[in-house]
Amino acid sequence: MLVFEFKTYGKSSQFAAVDEAIRTAKFIRNSCIRYWMDNQKVGQNDLQKYCAVLAKEFPFASELNSMARQASAERAWSSISRFYDNCKRKVTGKKGFPQFQKDCRSVEYKTSGWQLASDRKSITFSDKKGIGRLKLKGTRDLNFYQISQIKRVRLVKRADGIYVQFCIDFNRTENTKPTGNTIGLDVGLKEYYTDSNGLMVGNPKFLLRSEKVLKRSGRRVSRKAKNSKNRGKARQILGKRHLKISRQRKDHAVKLARCVVQSNDLIAYVGASPCRRQI
Repeated sequence: MLVFEFKTYGKSSQFAAVDEAIRTAKFIRNSCIRYWMDNQKVGQNDLQKYCAVLAKEFPFASELNSMARQASAERAWSSISRFYDNCKRKVTGKKGFPQFQKDCRSVEYKTSGWQLASDRKSITFSDKKGIGRLKLKGTRDLNFYQISQIKRVRLVKRADGIYVQFCIDFNRTENTKPTGNTIGLDVGLKEYYTDSNGLMVGNPKFLLRSEKVLKRSGRRVSRKAKNSKNRGKARQILGKRHLKISRQRKDHAVKLARCVVQSNDLIAYVGASPCRRQI
């Protein structure tokens, strides 16, 4: 399964409709959790049927595409089944009892409720939420894949805008020549990792480098009045700072891992302890 992500461009009213769709998806997911708590022997099919009951009872729920409602129910069942699995395996400590979601940032559509343009540069959502047509901008080319290969479409809200993710049913394989090399890695804090050949890769410390900027942005948020527009703008700036750091970390880790994998046939590693964290 491949996941391609594109940034979307549209009107403010369209992005407000996306927010409403995300809130509806959160409502359905939390309602399914409550239905499971209040009734015994509730399975995945029961949650799917309960989505139709919610659509009849609440008009704003019926505005969301039916498959998007089912995807929200699947999210609820995912947390429930994970709790069951932990109980069966007798995991020590907390078993991960399903909780109500407070901060939802995405809504997922399946094979209906959306239509991709012929040039693959825009997508139109056809449910009653009023999202409409959104322009797409990204580095991936969707023309190499058939529409039938797109199994899921997600609308994801981040600090710097709304993104669309396409989950494509495709098995990608790479033909690499054996190198005959074997390496061992020790992941730590002082160094990002140390290999068995004595090579030490330093920790980039993206968070530490941006600490002053984050503190300044955090102070600006605390100075603004609660529930004010200025506070919302300050929070958005702070969120963009954290988003940049997370992207730097991911980019660094992916590029470094790809380099190590392509250079060796066998990799053994020792991870950091759970109490450690990357700075």
